[in-house]
Amino acid sequence: METINFDHISANPLLPEVKAAMIEAIESDYGNPSSHHKKGDQAAKALDVARQSVAALLNCTNPKEIVFTSGGTESINHAIKGVAMANASKGKHIITSNIEHNSVIKSLRRLKGQGYKVTSVSVDSYGRVNPDEIKNAITDETILVSIMHSNNEIGTIQPIAQIAEITRAKKIILHTDAVDSVGIIPMDVQALGADIVSFASNSFYGPTGVGGLYISRGTRIFPILDGGAQEGNKRAGAENMIGIIGMGVAAQIAAEKMDERTAHFKLLKDKLLRELPDYIDEYNFNGHMEESLPNLLSVSIKYIEGESVVLMLDDENVAASTRSACASGSLRSSHVLQSIGVDYADAQGTLLVSFGIDNTEDEIPKFLEALKRTVKTLRDISPLCRTSN
Repeated sequence: METINFDHISANPLLPEVKAAMIEAIESDYGNPSSHHKKGDQAAKALDVARQSVAALLNCTNPKEIVFTSGGTESINHAIKGVAMANASKGKHIITSNIEHNSVIKSLRRLKGQGYKVTSVSVDSYGRVNPDEIKNAITDETILVSIMHSNNEIGTIQPIAQIAEITRAKKIILHTDAVDSVGIIPMDVQALGADIVSFASNSFYGPTGVGGLYISRGTRIFPILDGGAQEGNKRAGAENMIGIIGMGVAAQIAAEKMDERTAHFKLLKDKLLRELPDYIDEYNFNGHMEESLPNLLSVSIKYIEGESVVLMLDDENVAASTRSACASGSLRSSHVLQSIGVDYADAQGTLLVSFGIDNTEDEIPKFLEALKRTVKTLRDISPLCRTSN
């Protein structure tokens, strides 16, 4: 029996076209794009093609504003630490939100140990930041605002363009973690207004271990890797040619099929939302129902434990998750769910469903039947469920 994969937020398979391009790149035996000879020139041209494809996906008019990295984590670390180091003489105050990814949280924790001050603004019950709270938190020492574009646990999309109006008026750098947005929903960095946007290839069916940053021209940022002059002196180290070529192809396909994919995700999400009440009761949806990613759905099911649901669904050949893969393994309640007001017990019973381009409508009722059996089994043995009745 084939597995129903409803855990695309954790990993995505390579597209056949991406795999073929990477194999061709391996066989081409590229040189170093920084070398001044024919093989180096060949590699540099391939790098430029990939950079142009990624820039087009973001509606970035200057491909030189795209910097390749080893993935989303490095991109986020580079954005936050690089801006902090480059602008320390102006101030050491940074603003973020309560629901950021661990890459943001831990980067800021590192900076706090070096004397930087961090203000973390709250979110509403849907997980949305109020731009006015950002404005009120700004001081003369503020050098960076880092607010994620979409949340990797509840899917809520933030009002980044409104926040950008505030930061630009104050001449403060704005970074947005768009790892779960780029390639999934339309991304126009011109309209968005953020100075730095971080993203990762595997989110849009490219290879893992490859990512990037959009860094708008004139943004003051230091590299966090010291060495050569690669990537316009912004990221030292020989580029991952094979991975970047794969990401370029994935970016081109994502741009071409954006509308088709978005419509497909919405169809699956709407079907699951509509039919879920026919299979289980006593649950709550997390996040914003409209301003959210079309491929992600978070639901807190009462009287059960999420990890047990995931394990039992796995026995029925269904893959899902309870939270971000980067945070899995922690016994603590999700800081995202706590921030939107979900109590501890309900947070522990949260199931995260994320769709991919390979999912079909026929999989929805199969998943729901498996979920119904799983929830019934767990509630039958749950002391919480017995206490509530």
